Amino acid sequence: MLELILIMVYLCAFSLILGIMPVDWESRPTLHLGLTEPDTKKRKRDSIFLLFRTLSKINKPFCSGAVRRRVSRDLAIAHVNLTPEEFFLVKELLGFVVLLVTFPSVSADFIFMWLCIGLVAGYMVPEFLLKGKIKKAKESIVKDLPDAIDLLALCVNAGLDFMLALKWVVEKSPPSIMIQELNVVLQEISVGKTRRDAIKDLALRYDLPDLSTFARTLIQADKMGTSVIDALNILSEDMRLARYRRGEQLALKAPIKMLVPLLIFIFPVVGILVAGPILLDFTQNNPFAGLAGG
Repeated sequence: MLELILIMVYLCAFSLILGIMPVDWESRPTLHLGLTEPDTKKRKRDSIFLLFRTLSKINKPFCSGAVRRRVSRDLAIAHVNLTPEEFFLVKELLGFVVLLVTFPSVSADFIFMWLCIGLVAGYMVPEFLLKGKIKKAKESIVKDLPDAIDLLALCVNAGLDFMLALKWVVEKSPPSIMIQELNVVLQEISVGKTRRDAIKDLALRYDLPDLSTFARTLIQADKMGTSVIDALNILSEDMRLARYRRGEQLALKAPIKMLVPLLIFIFPVVGILVAGPILLDFTQNNPFAGLAGG
């Protein structure tokens, strides 16, 4: 009964805050084409998303300052199309779902532990998933950056300008996170940002050594007035060498990583197969049994 009362209090407080918070969305003009058969699934999905955005407004007081900058940066790196308010709403909804699912198996003695587990699960699980997506995005950039630099170097050596080479690489390359970021750089330069600032912002966004080296080389070539062809050729060779060394490093780590499953799963099985028959034969035909009886 106490758990049901706490859940009702939580819902009442949530509804009260939602009613107090002013919700005013930006209204933009839309073009109505007068479709005879409206897409009901799309409208339903849009209405659910609008409700989700509306509920996320209650988290606006908690998403300000350094917290908002940190969450916005992480969501941008992970390529998650959510605002910080919506991300916090996901945490709250997940915590409520965990509390609701585990409610039937909770006794009155463990009510405080039940609440703590639900709140911690709702807060930590989205954070772990976001960190995992950030790690995969950075690994994808480190993996695809040498190929992108090679293509840029080939295009520039063929006589294209750096901007035309960048546009060609973005249009002809298969979609990836690195190509998306280069497309962002191309769009920023097209709308008026300088090439130096656009590349610097790309390096600051991900804070990767290889990406910082790429940005530093192009910025230095632009600042000193040197040829971009020579800078890209040198950078391409360095990136290929760095990828080769990274592969060697992973190959050297492989035996150490294989040692753990070897000790846990393989050695006990080998011990059972080798020592098992000996122990069974010893227990059935004990040579010391006659000596002890004599």
